Amino acid sequence: MINIAVIGVGRWGVHLLRNFLALPQVNVVAVVDPHSERLAVIKQQFNLDESVVLTTQWQDLQQLSGLTAVAIATPATTHYALVKDALNWGCHVLAEKPLTLDPVECQELCQLAEQKQLILMVDHTYLFHPAVEGGKAVVQAGKLGDLRYGYAARTHLGPVRQDVDALWDLAIHDIAIFNNWLGQLPISVQATGKVWLQAEESQQTNTSPSGLADLVWVTLTYPNGFQAFIHLCWLNPDKQRRLAVVGSLGTLVFDEMSPSSPLTLLHGEFEQQGNLFLPVNQSQEVLELQKGEPLQRVCRTFVTSILQNTPPKISSGWVGTELVKILSALTESLRQNGQSIFLKNP
Repeated sequence: MINIAVIGVGRWGVHLLRNFLALPQVNVVAVVDPHSERLAVIKQQFNLDESVVLTTQWQDLQQLSGLTAVAIATPATTHYALVKDALNWGCHVLAEKPLTLDPVECQELCQLAEQKQLILMVDHTYLFHPAVEGGKAVVQAGKLGDLRYGYAARTHLGPVRQDVDALWDLAIHDIAIFNNWLGQLPISVQATGKVWLQAEESQQTNTSPSGLADLVWVTLTYPNGFQAFIHLCWLNPDKQRRLAVVGSLGTLVFDEMSPSSPLTLLHGEFEQQGNLFLPVNQSQEVLELQKGEPLQRVCRTFVTSILQNTPPKISSGWVGTELVKILSALTESLRQNGQSIFLKNP
């Protein structure tokens, strides 16, 4: 049995708790949240056994004997200290994205996990989505022909964060998907943005030096010349969760807002006749997907990684580190009014 503690049971942490309670190999031994009233609600909601420790102080976990792992779903600014302590206590760690807000801290935590021979995994849930897994298979099989460019939109009216801007809150999902589908990391990035709601000096942070950007436009350039363009905004009632890759033979679309057909392959290409380019071979193919909740797959993968003592390739601490490097470079581009920032990749 894996004895696990869940730290943070807010909007996302409660789903982590639900999934771990459902896994037969896992024994939830503690729940930590700074709000005691939240702990009371959780205890009743899940009918937690009296043996489960409920505490507002995460340091209390150090006193628990037999603790195997922790799942962290707290604000990103707290991740570094929590993950480092948990690893030093000898616990495997599943951390909500982003791993931290600093790539140097991320690298330190990854090295510490390796030194301790512990699993450090980041909850990049989209990488476990059946549509993302299916999309990667399509791209890697060459069904789109020569890859040309990609685009994504992640917009909604809120929630408006007060700790990070729209870039750090939203972009990591689409960047992770593009990296996963292409099997590459970008070599340069560019970002421009607008701040409307929180431009005061009190809202300036290391990740958002000019206030918290409500709108961000991102450009990622990959080694093969492929470019991806991402539109991010939490100030737009037009809710979009859409990502596409365009190739010479068609376009692959992942539209999360279309539950009946989230992954669609739009076939089509040009046939040249003299000076004309005529569309041919046009059709639409809705791709069949495996069933399963992505977060459930995350939790199962974490458990399997612990039992097999093998770090998960798809969402390891190192994968999380590369994503934080990209976000940090995009922040630097925002700081420099859209200048391209070049990345050194392993």
